Amino acid sequence: MPENATAACSGAVRIAGVERTFATKNGPRTVLDGIDLDVVAGEIVAIVGPSGCGKSTLLRLVGGLDRPTAGTIALDGDATHAQDDRTAVAFQEPRLLPWRTIAQNVAIGLPRGTGKKEGRERVAELLHLVGLDHAADQRPREVSGGMAQRASLARALARSPRVLLLDEPFGALDALTRLRMHDLLLEIHAAQPTTILLVTHDVEEALYLADRVLLLRSLHAPAEPERPRARIVALGSTSGIGAAGTSGAHGSEQPAATEPARRASIARTVPVPGARPRDRGARPFTDLRASLLDGLGVHQH
Repeated sequence: MPENATAACSGAVRIAGVERTFATKNGPRTVLDGIDLDVVAGEIVAIVGPSGCGKSTLLRLVGGLDRPTAGTIALDGDATHAQDDRTAVAFQEPRLLPWRTIAQNVAIGLPRGTGKKEGRERVAELLHLVGLDHAADQRPREVSGGMAQRASLARALARSPRVLLLDEPFGALDALTRLRMHDLLLEIHAAQPTTILLVTHDVEEALYLADRVLLLRSLHAPAEPERPRARIVALGSTSGIGAAGTSGAHGSEQPAATEPARRASIARTVPVPGARPRDRGARPFTDLRASLLDGLGVHQH
């Protein structure tokens, strides 16, 4: 958790016993099952897992774009509802309207009833936050992919959401732009510490940005045998992280990896030690990355 995210911040998410089953021509197919998760206000939680394990489905459920088959989802103690305006979503593609300027695209995210003056001020504030002041009057075709994605983030933040849902927001960017966007997201979070749920296929991205990494499993893939996990040294400390525990963001002891007793969707929850920004080349960082890749079935020899 970032130091400036206090208990007074809104955006605490509680997911209890959530299941999502879809009807198919071959009968019911459960994509998510037994999801139990508490997200602290201001926390960044990254969600990783194999394709088809329900990562994007989970985001849709939290945002009210879909409803669970069973279980409950609450935001600050109140149940979420359809298209919940307390949340905002940014997707892998910017999805900007090509006939509108960057500023006009950002303004689409403003809450209904926002006054013209207030809206202009809020859009200008957000464009400055994402470094697009100079591009306010340009069309989407006139800016780079990274700039378009920054505009998409600004649009998602326009309503000051309690929870920001990011579905592989940097997946379509080149490697250098993606690294810059990582730092931009952390700058935005420091300025406006909203709760963030981030879906990504990039384990390094998850570890660099998140306070915790949620590893989902595919319910329809055969279970792999448990593999021994390496002892990992906490970033910025000399204490080890083993199966017994790890130093959390506030220095408290908590488990480094928890396994549910039954085969539910959450395979493992991994707290990421150390304050951001993290050293991508540090041994503990690379060890933790190797452990998560192993959990995803990418075994290093």
